[in-house]
Order: sequence, then C-alpha cells, then structure tokens
Amino acid sequence: QVQLVESGGGEVQAGGSLRLSCAASGRTSSTDTMGWFRQTPGKEREFVVAVRWSGFWNGVGPIYADSVKGRFTISRDNAKNTVYLQMNSLKPEDTATYYCAAANSGYYAITSPGYDYWGQGTQVTVSS
Repeated sequence: QVQLVESGGGEVQAGGSLRLSCAASGRTSSTDTMGWFRQTPGKEREFVVAVRWSGFWNGVGPIYADSVKGRFTISRDNAKNTVYLQMNSLKPEDTATYYCAAANSGYYAITSPGYDYWGQGTQVTVSS
C-alpha cells in the first residue's frame, strides 16, 4: 500500500500563487507515476498534471492539462518521495479540491482510473 498526504492548499486572490505538496509513504517503489487532479462539486475529477518518478515518457517530460500549461509546474524530490505543484497566476476557475494520486503504471496517466492510490485532497480557493 501507498499513502499520500497533500498539503499547501488555501485561499488566494486571483493572480496569486500556491504550492501544493504530496508526500508518499509505504511501498512507493511500486509506483511509476504521480499525478494531480482536481474536482469541484457536481463535476468529474479533472486531470491537471502527471509526472513519472523517472521524469519522462519516451523522452517527453511532465504532461499538463491545457488549462494549466504555462501557469502550473510539477516537480519531484525522489529522495523525499514528494511531488510539488507550483501554481502561479491562479484564476477563480482553478478553485477546486486538489488530489494527489499515484499509479503503478504510467500508461493511463491522464485518467483518474489509471491511478491506484489517492490522497485525501486539499482545498484551493481563488477569489476574484
């Protein structure tokens, strides 16, 4: 089993920044990919970004949703089994509960069913 704990959520004004962290513990060596998803009430969980612990898919680095490209950056600290999501230029539409997830395989990295473990979520609220 793998446990994921998110932190860093909060409330910020539009244009501001937040940094989310996701600390993984347990059998982390079995995981291949880490991802962030977000969800608002009444909507499906939405893919935000994914990264492999190795860093690449066939030479390609992290995968970002179009809605966050150029504003969000994922990074990882393999030694600490932690991934970070730096969110800049936040918009009110970024308001959501953000979930960290871990997958044993990187083949379905942009879909929530592709992940095997989930954190409890952290709320991000962006006010206009």
